[in-house]
Amino acid sequence: MKIKPLADRVVIKLVEEEETTKGGLILSGSAKEKPQVAEVLAVGPGGMVDGKEVQMIVKVGDKVLTSKYSGTEVKVDGEECTIVRQSDILAVVE
Repeated sequence: MKIKPLADRVVIKLVEEEETTKGGLILSGSAKEKPQVAEVLAVGPGGMVDGKEVQMIVKVGDKVLTSKYSGTEVKVDGEECTIVRQSDILAVVE
């Protein structure tokens, strides 16, 4: 199954963080913070959103920083993805 986002929505997949600290300690699942770096999997067409013209800036394959608790988490073919609005994306990581 393939997701095609509508309007200004973007489908992202969170990038896993390292499971050890700089000092070499292994973190348990509850001690880890939710990752904020994600890869863009699909981008909506943009267009009129809430009476304003929205042009999509991000593209598939970009690495982006997102707000910690933004978006809606979904499972597609057993893979966890998040659907966010482009305005919830804080920056593109180069």
